[in-house]
Amino acid sequence: MKYYIIAGEASGDLHGSNLMKAIYKEDAAAEIHFWGGDLMQEVGGTIVKHYRELAFMGFIEVVMNLKTILNNIKFCKANILEFKPDVIIFIDYPGFNMRIAKWAKLRGIKTHYYIAPQIWAWKENRIKAVKRDFDKLFVILPFEKDFFEVKHKFPVDFVGHPLIDAIHNRKKTDENAFRKNYNLDEKPIIAILPGSRKQEISKMLSIMLSIASDFQEYQFVIAGAPSQEYHFYEQFLKNKNVKFVANKTYDLLSISTAALVTSGTATLETALFKVPEVVCYKGSWASYQIAKRIITLKYISLVNLILDEEVVTELIQEKFNSINLKKELSKLLDPTYRASLLAKYDVLETKLGGIGASEKTAKLILKELN
Repeated sequence: MKYYIIAGEASGDLHGSNLMKAIYKEDAAAEIHFWGGDLMQEVGGTIVKHYRELAFMGFIEVVMNLKTILNNIKFCKANILEFKPDVIIFIDYPGFNMRIAKWAKLRGIKTHYYIAPQIWAWKENRIKAVKRDFDKLFVILPFEKDFFEVKHKFPVDFVGHPLIDAIHNRKKTDENAFRKNYNLDEKPIIAILPGSRKQEISKMLSIMLSIASDFQEYQFVIAGAPSQEYHFYEQFLKNKNVKFVANKTYDLLSISTAALVTSGTATLETALFKVPEVVCYKGSWASYQIAKRIITLKYISLVNLILDEEVVTELIQEKFNSINLKKELSKLLDPTYRASLLAKYDVLETKLGGIGASEKTAKLILKELN
């Protein structure tokens, strides 16, 4: 079988790599062409375009890069026609993927969506396009099954969350070797996860680092994104007693005491590593003003959305400042507060459905194709 996979972000690269492993296990003769990143490349197949060329966030930023986005869509369509896949597997990244799906469906190409678009957060009217343009939908959050099947009468498969697989299957970190390799001292670690795109890193990192001097007994360590080079981070590190590790977020989280995390998939990853966290977000003024008028969710972090309560503190826009950040980090370091938070994390993991999401999805895709 011939598979065409489109993942447009770092998280999609991770989940795409695990799905590819599962597909190769089920279909040894599989031919896979993909949009993704380094992790998918390590598995095999043929990379068409790296997600570094695709990552634009926020309403204003998308408009500014519209020509590039439209050129990528045109190129993607031509590449699909040349490859002639049996199925296209879309991984998250809805702004781009739903355009391609509409076009592909009209040409009789099977369309499967793994990690469904979050239309429960905004643009719920996209359900019409989802029903029209996708043959199969694989959802990874427990409340999504009810959203699609009960509210919108569209059958979906809940496969569990692939992050559990990614964390469960990883090699255990050798803490002593890790500290030595990155010249980290023996102090407990506060992980800094400022996001993966330049726009969000620029908004987040300076404020995150502003409180480092208030916690001298801890070592602040930045988790560098695989999509960014070290020299981009250097401007934020001047005169800061802060360490940096590149593309080793899971190793870092596995030995961290607490974390400051930009809203996104990383908030859930941090919780699954059982690391107490503060969730942070700050966008451009214009993008934020638009977003808050069309997104009606009570929370921005997946941890809180899944548990339907504010388990982890969210500092959004003007609330994301040095004073509040210092206060919330201090709470995370209190033993009693930590214990209550970690108990909630255990409930979260149970709700996510256990291991095997990639394998379940690969089997369902093959079943549908056969």
